[in-house]
Amino acid sequence: MRLIEKVFNPTGKTHVGTLIFFHGSGDTGNGLTEWIRFLLGKDMEFPHIKVVIPTAPVQPYAPMGGENSNVWFNRKRIEMDCPEIRTSLASIYDTVNEMLIREMAAGVPANRIIVGGFSMGGALALHAAYHLNRDLAGAFAISSFLNTGSIVYDSLESVTDDEHLPSLMMFHGERDTLVPLEWGQTTFDELAKLGVRGQFVPNRNALHEIKKDQLVQVIKWANELIPEPREPTPPSPSPPPPATTKKTAVAKKGKL
Repeated sequence: MRLIEKVFNPTGKTHVGTLIFFHGSGDTGNGLTEWIRFLLGKDMEFPHIKVVIPTAPVQPYAPMGGENSNVWFNRKRIEMDCPEIRTSLASIYDTVNEMLIREMAAGVPANRIIVGGFSMGGALALHAAYHLNRDLAGAFAISSFLNTGSIVYDSLESVTDDEHLPSLMMFHGERDTLVPLEWGQTTFDELAKLGVRGQFVPNRNALHEIKKDQLVQVIKWANELIPEPREPTPPSPSPPPPATTKKTAVAKKGKL
């Protein structure tokens, strides 16, 4: 399934990486784009990284009484101990894989692709980076969690000691009442036990929301994971050959 996408191409001359940002449940790519623009005062753009903000498909969502909504997958309840609906996850896996394959076909290797998101979008990013394709550069999640017994944890059990896992950045509001801080911290701790390395950043006075400081840190982290290529240094001009002094022939006078 090809999703509706907001795409921000690199502002520079090169495209060496891609960042995919998934919105939260009930939102759209346009909605997240406007939220980011409000917080930053501009779009999320990079000189060398393309930013893709897709819109989730419309489907029935059980926590809303089965009403249709833009959600990445269905779930029975918004509770950490509620089992995942894996058949619903499998459907969006195909769509995310198509997005990743499309970027790689365009010349962007997996280790230069970052996935991230807010709330449910952050959970999807964790599934993408630690279950679907562990060759990605990194994943970020804002106010997100994985269910207890998630398929992501099962998948990471098979990681070998020499496997390099995507870097992780998680943020969570300390005053989040929809997705409590403890759910995010527990998710991070479980991933860390399975070999994932990264940071968990609690945000004081933040509710279930995105904050400007979080976006600023994501941008800095993304630039570290996928640095902007340096302009090739032009070769130094060769020094001019030394000037040669022409000797003036002096006529010899014979002796009388």
